[in-house]
Amino acid sequence: MITCSNIKKAYQQLQVLKGVDLSIKEAEIVSIVGASGAGKSTLLHILGTLDRADSGDLTIANTNVSQLSDKKLAEFRNQKIGFVFQFHHLLPEFTALENVCIPAFIAKKSKKESEQKAKELLTLLGLEERMDHKPSQLSGGEQQRVAVARALINSPAVIFADEPSGNLDSNNAKDLHQLFFTLRDQFKQTFVIVTHNEDLANMADRKLVMKDGMIV
Repeated sequence: MITCSNIKKAYQQLQVLKGVDLSIKEAEIVSIVGASGAGKSTLLHILGTLDRADSGDLTIANTNVSQLSDKKLAEFRNQKIGFVFQFHHLLPEFTALENVCIPAFIAKKSKKESEQKAKELLTLLGLEERMDHKPSQLSGGEQQRVAVARALINSPAVIFADEPSGNLDSNNAKDLHQLFFTLRDQFKQTFVIVTHNEDLANMADRKLVMKDGMIV
């Protein structure tokens, strides 16, 4: 699903990634751990095509994304990649259902098709009673599940999660972690998760440790 070779990234004089090699299979859940400043989030942003590497090659779902123009890369990201961040980034003026539909609308899918898929996902995630609620009316755990539904709406090849349970209490965190494995089993969903949560990191199929810009 993902292959990257010799990924390097610097910000001015600071070399953050020093030649990362990585391959991740379809339906694999991989956690990335390491001290703050090890390069975890930078790597996740590059793998998720939110940032470009200075050098190296990145292939996702048989597409060499290193070669894509910014416009093509944005289209690829919308169609093939889902994101779950520590802060859910839901738009406050929209309902849960509308928030989930946004990536589908960007992909120019019909309103009817988008809403149908969003309703199915929200129901799957136990939010069938909360679809018309705005984010301020939802608990932290519910907001994060809406964010997961939004990440899934375009049936992405891979979901990248950056500290997905960082803002949740232990019960909600546990539920969210279990949800990732349920989604993997149901949809063959691939997950790459940067986390400081040891429980989540150890549940993954593979735990990668980063140190000083390298996977050790």
